[in-house]
Amino acid sequence: MHSPESLHTALTALNLPFQTHHHAAVFTVDEGHGITGHLPGAHIKNLFVKDKAKNLYLITARQDRLLNLNTLGKHLGAKDRLSFTDETTLYEYLGVTPGSVSPLALINAKPGSLRFILDSIVMHDTHILPHPLINSQTTALSPAHMVQAIQHWGHQVELLDLGLFPRA
Repeated sequence: MHSPESLHTALTALNLPFQTHHHAAVFTVDEGHGITGHLPGAHIKNLFVKDKAKNLYLITARQDRLLNLNTLGKHLGAKDRLSFTDETTLYEYLGVTPGSVSPLALINAKPGSLRFILDSIVMHDTHILPHPLINSQTTALSPAHMVQAIQHWGHQVELLDLGLFPRA
C-alpha cells in the first residue's frame, strides 16, 4: 500500500503539480469547515459504498451535496440499495482508514475492482482538495490532473452531475 509520501512521489513522476497542506485530522465534512475551509478549491466528500451484490463504488461529491443514495444507486444500476462498506473492505480495496477516503486512494486499488463516480461540478474549480491517503493532510491539485493520475493508475472516471440525486 502507498503512503502519502509515495503518492506524492507518484504525482511528481507524472509531472502533475500539487501542494499539500498539513492540519489536524479531519473525520467529517463538518469538522473540515473549521480546519480546511480556508483552502481555495472544491471541497469534497467521499463515500465508499457497496450494493447487495458486493459491487463497490467510490463516490466523490462536492461537500455540500446531500445525496439520495437509493436514487443514485438505481441510476448506476446497483443491485438493491447502496450501503457503506466496513473498515476491512475499505482498507483491503483502498488502503485507507475511515476519515481518509479519497479519490487519490485509487492508487492502491486494483483496476476494475470498483467504479469511481466523480461529481462533474468539481471539474469547474481550479483545484480539488482530496486527502493524500491520510486525513491530517489535504493535497490541492487541478481536477484535470487528478483525473489524469487516476486514469494512469488504470481506473475509469465516471463524471456525473450528482446534483441530480438530491436527498429530500
